[in-house]
Amino acid sequence: MTHIHQPERRSRTLRGRPYSLREFAAKYGLKDEQAESLFTRFGPSSIELDLLMAAKRRPPVRPDQVRE
Repeated sequence: MTHIHQPERRSRTLRGRPYSLREFAAKYGLKDEQAESLFTRFGPSSIELDLLMAAKRRPPVRPDQVRE
């Protein structure tokens, strides 16, 4: 009989406080689709997302630069 190996589900420990999707998008001036994609792949961790955006050389935008 053949056994199918199921990969282990690893839960990620939340590092830092969680961002809301809207807060993350606003902080970095992202379009909704971009923010949702990153949020889904990397989770709501503020530390993880801030590190990711730093690696992408994407600094937070100032409030007067936020897109409408």
